[in-house]
Amino acid sequence: MHITRALRVAAAVVALGAAAALAGCSSSSGSAEPGKKGDLTTVKVATIGLTSDGSLLTGMAKGFFADEGLRIETSIVANPPAGLAAAQSGQVDIAYSPSIPLLNALSQGVKMKVVAPADGYPDAATSASDPAAYDDTGLFASASSGITSVKELAGKTIAIPARKAQLEVVIAEQLKKNGIDPATGVKWVVLDFTSAVAALKSGNVDAAGLVSPFTAQALTAGNPQLAAPSIGFFETGATGLWTTGDATATSKKDVVSAFQRAIAKSNEYATAHPEEAIKAGLAYTKSTLAIDQVKVPVWPAAVTAEDLQRPDDKMVGLGFLKKPVDLTGVILSK
Repeated sequence: MHITRALRVAAAVVALGAAAALAGCSSSSGSAEPGKKGDLTTVKVATIGLTSDGSLLTGMAKGFFADEGLRIETSIVANPPAGLAAAQSGQVDIAYSPSIPLLNALSQGVKMKVVAPADGYPDAATSASDPAAYDDTGLFASASSGITSVKELAGKTIAIPARKAQLEVVIAEQLKKNGIDPATGVKWVVLDFTSAVAALKSGNVDAAGLVSPFTAQALTAGNPQLAAPSIGFFETGATGLWTTGDATATSKKDVVSAFQRAIAKSNEYATAHPEEAIKAGLAYTKSTLAIDQVKVPVWPAAVTAEDLQRPDDKMVGLGFLKKPVDLTGVILSK
């Protein structure tokens, strides 16, 4: 959820070839429980390798998808635009995307549907004494930079995973609140999360926007956290989404519906057994972090219209979108 976005998901997303969309991805397959009978339909799911993937993974392990006649085959793509490109083209059936890259894609005419929530924030997050406790994203300064506040980022270099997407947008709001023009007042650099953590350590960037579990790595290395930018921007609800292309939503309607039922069970189970889900997420991302170093993800039960409308309105206000996106029919009902 929750990323530099050197790629704007636009018509260019549609044009990305299948090989490019999944270039550099790693694969991991999930199959039915031993003893399950009958044929299973393979569903290709693209993730970006987050701890919150633990819900999907535990659901696979518990047989929730097999119970619905599905076999999940996962792949990790470099960033949400690549996943959206793969889903839109039909190379994968389902792809993880934060709401902001999705809104960027929809604004450019890319035909996508929201299938289910992947992660998000609880109702009480913004009123909590420490909102950062719920935020799995963070803006960190390099320990060698001497920077201790957002106001000190004027003219500095900030690493993000992709341009004009989730982390740039939420960090931009923080910059604007602190009197810095996000368009001209800082230098944005596109780096994947692993490279961004290394760049913080070396001092090659002044700051970086990160997501869990990379936030814990940054803290452990002594990099000061300047802000928890996503909580204030999104406030509550689903922010990470499972998406599919319009063509897949139509041609594989029953499969998508089965996925919706299974992921609902998975999110419910992960919420009731967070430690188990976090362990699965850490193993999937090959992280060496301990469970107590990871902020507990939130797996919402549903995606509401407000979950998309709120960031849509804010992106228009920040200048990332020229006009609001028409969200009619984007969220698939169960």
